[in-house]
Amino acid sequence: QVQLVESGGGLVQAGGSLRLSCTASGRTFGMGWFRQAPGKEREFVAGISWIGGNTNYGDSVKGRFTISRDNAKNTVYLQMNSLKSEDTAVYYCAADSRATNPLVARTAIHQYDFWGQGTQVTVSS
Repeated sequence: QVQLVESGGGLVQAGGSLRLSCTASGRTFGMGWFRQAPGKEREFVAGISWIGGNTNYGDSVKGRFTISRDNAKNTVYLQMNSLKSEDTAVYYCAADSRATNPLVARTAIHQYDFWGQGTQVTVSS
């Protein structure tokens, strides 16, 4: 069983930046970030492939957020710039235990096997 530990959340003013980190306790393949605001469904934010560093982003964060990973450290990052009040949510790290399609950045909840506990990001306007 792989455990994911997120860090880096907090309170920031609109227009500011935050960097989230997520470290896995074991080997993972595709990794990604999702978020869930109160009263809303969990939504895809960003994904990165195991090989090649290919990425996918949700439409609402394209051009503002950047996902990256360090495979040697089993860590994935989410750099969030130009934050808006609507980015306020609990952010969850996710990891896929399967080595299939190593060049694909997964975007759907069901494609991930392991989830972190979540970290709160609050953007004040």
